Amino acid sequence: MATEVLPHTAMTLHDHLPMLQILVPFFAAPLIVFLGSRRLAWPVAFAASVISLVISWMLLMQVIDGGVITYHIGGWEPPLGIEYRIDAANAFVLFLVSAVSVVVLPFAKTSVADEVAARDHTLFYAAYLLCFSGLMGVAITGDAFNVFVFLEISSLSTYVLIASGAARDKRALTAAYDYLIMGTIGATFFVIGIGFLYMATGTLNMADLADRIGTQGGNRTVEAGFAFILVGVGLKLAFYPMHLWLPNAYTFAPSAISAFLAATATKVAVYVLLRFTFTVFSPAFQFEVLTLQFVIMPFALLAMFAASFVAVFQSDFKRMLAYSSIAQIGYMLLGICLLTETGLTAAIVHLFNHGITKAALFMAVGAYVLRNKDTFYNDICGMGRKMPWTSAAVVISGLSLIGVPGTAGFVSKWVLVQGALEKGWWPIATLVVASSLLAVVYVWRVIEVLYLQPARSDSTATEVPMSMLVPIWIAAIACIWFGIDTDTTLTAARSAAAGLLGTAGQ
Repeated sequence: MATEVLPHTAMTLHDHLPMLQILVPFFAAPLIVFLGSRRLAWPVAFAASVISLVISWMLLMQVIDGGVITYHIGGWEPPLGIEYRIDAANAFVLFLVSAVSVVVLPFAKTSVADEVAARDHTLFYAAYLLCFSGLMGVAITGDAFNVFVFLEISSLSTYVLIASGAARDKRALTAAYDYLIMGTIGATFFVIGIGFLYMATGTLNMADLADRIGTQGGNRTVEAGFAFILVGVGLKLAFYPMHLWLPNAYTFAPSAISAFLAATATKVAVYVLLRFTFTVFSPAFQFEVLTLQFVIMPFALLAMFAASFVAVFQSDFKRMLAYSSIAQIGYMLLGICLLTETGLTAAIVHLFNHGITKAALFMAVGAYVLRNKDTFYNDICGMGRKMPWTSAAVVISGLSLIGVPGTAGFVSKWVLVQGALEKGWWPIATLVVASSLLAVVYVWRVIEVLYLQPARSDSTATEVPMSMLVPIWIAAIACIWFGIDTDTTLTAARSAAAGLLGTAGQ
C-alpha cells in the first residue's frame, strides 16, 4: 500500500489539496458575512461546494486502490504535529458530503427563500458552510482531538441551521435546543474519552494511538476511553436508544437542511465510529469486540425493527423519514459489528447509498412544503397527479429505501446479508430481510397517499420549479445508477474496508 507524504513545504497546488478541502468552505463562510449581500450568499456557498467536490473526487481517485495520503501541517512531523490523513474510507465520505452539498444547494435556493426569513439568508449560508467544512474536517483529520474540534464546528452551526426553521414552525427552536443539549452531552463524553486515551498513551495522533494502545493490554484507562468515545459518538449518530433528538431536528428544520443533515451528518458520525473502532483500537482489542457483539449489535437489530415500526404509524411524511433514518443507521452498525471485510463493505456502501436516497426523499418533502405548506399525509393527498415529477422521484427513492433489486439500497442490504451468512449467522440475515418488509409498509403508505387518495378540494398545488426538480431527480437517478453500476461504490467500499482492517494489498 503506497503512502504519499505531503509536507507543508510542497510547492504545487495539487499537493495542497487536503488542506484546500477544508480551507475553501471554511473561509467562504466569513466571506459571505463580510460581503453582507443576500444575492451573493448562495453563489459563494455553491462555488465553495463545487470546488470541494472536485477536490474530494481527485483525492478519492488517488487512494481508491489502497493508497494513503498524509499531509503535515505547520512544519511539525506527526505525532507531534497535526496530520491530515486520507485513505479510501474517509475519501469516500468526503466525496459523499461534497456531492450531497452540490446537489442540495440548487434545491435550497428556492426552498430557503420560502422557509427561512429573508433577513437571515446571509447568516444561513455562512452557517451552512461552517457545518459543511466541519463535517469535511472530521473526515479528513488524523488527529483525535481535531475530530472533536471539527465535530463541534459542525454541531454548533447545525443548531443554528435547525433553529432557522422557526420562521415556518416555532417548534424548530425546541428541536434545536434538544439537539444542543444532547449534542453537548455527546461531545463531552467524546472529549473525556480522548482525554483518557491521552492519559494512557501521551499522544493524540490516531495512527500513533493505534501503535501505543496495541501495547497496553487490558489497560482500564484505555477501556474507559473506548466506552466514553462510543457513547459520545453514539449520541452524535443517533444510535438507538440515544436517538431522541433526531426526529424533531429533521422534522422542524428547513427542508434543505433536513436533506443535507440526513444524507451527511449521521454518516460522518458513523465514519468516526469506524475510524476509532478499526484504526485506533482494532478488532484485536478484546474489550471492543465484546462491546460490539453483546451491546451494539442487539441495539442495532432493535433499531432496525423498533424505528421502522414507529415509522409505520407516523402521519407526517418528514417525521416518518426521520424514524426511517434511525432504522437505517441500525443496518450500518450491524455491518460494523460483523467485524469482517464483507460486513464493513456493507456498512460503508450503505452509508453512501442511504445518503443519496435520503437526500432525494427529503428534497421531495421540501417540494411538498413549498406547494402545500406542510407534510402531513392529509395535506399531500393526491399529489401524485398534481406534482407527478416530484412524486415519481419519491417512488424511485422509496424503492431504494426498501432495497428493491435494481436500486442502490438493494446492493448494500445484499452485501450485508452476505456478510451475515459468511459468519454462519443466518438468523441475522433473516432479520435483515424481515426488517426490510417493514420499510415496504411505510413506503407503500406514502405511495397510497400520493396516488390512491383524492387531493383536497382546496388544493391548488402545482409542480415545483426546475431549480428544485433537477436536484431531486439527480439524487433519484443516482439511486438507480448506483444500483445497476456498482463498480465505483463497491470498489471504494471494499478498499476502505480492507484499509480499516489492515488487509489492503493482501
